[in-house]
Amino acid sequence: MTRTPTPDRKSRGSTRTKMLVSAAEMLRERGAAGVTIDEVLARSGAPRGSVYHHFPEGRSQILREALEYAGYAITTAIDEAACENAGVLLRRYVQLWEDALITSDYTAGCPVLAAAIGSGEDEQQLTAVAGEIFSRWREASKQAYLREGFDAADASALADTTLSAMEGAVVLCRSVRSLQPLHDVAAQMEFLIKAKEFVKKFGVPTLNP
Repeated sequence: MTRTPTPDRKSRGSTRTKMLVSAAEMLRERGAAGVTIDEVLARSGAPRGSVYHHFPEGRSQILREALEYAGYAITTAIDEAACENAGVLLRRYVQLWEDALITSDYTAGCPVLAAAIGSGEDEQQLTAVAGEIFSRWREASKQAYLREGFDAADASALADTTLSAMEGAVVLCRSVRSLQPLHDVAAQMEFLIKAKEFVKKFGVPTLNP
């Protein structure tokens, strides 16, 4: 995976990091097309001369590193939860998106999804980075389901379903300005996991004729 800047490094709170945080916030809210240098400077309070000092490639570098920065924080949380079990992982997904939605008043979603679906020239450069991050989340989720005793095919399918369902729920939450879609999807995922565990142990129930 692309090397990502760690949030807890010594430069945390530096002008460069403040610019990355500001760009990542805008990426969550507006997608890559909505990230402008002027707004990054305004939000971070950085002087204009700092742009090419810290990011000699300009806006394209800011976008790429902001995505990596945001993706790193989420990936770390997912990796830690996945080391526990599938239930902990699912709750961590919910917690991550609840926090993002509430603190932004439903204006912010997933920065990785925003980068992955963009079609403009600037967004296209982010597609590979977003793909690497999503691959990391999928693999972590798959490992959590493998630990639950599912075979590789079911673990992969459940990982994809979990990620797709959570990302879709965030979009719905932003649209209706409510956490209910997220909670509903999480409840359905829990039911699906329990149902598949039942089938794995006892087989598919048959109806009496």
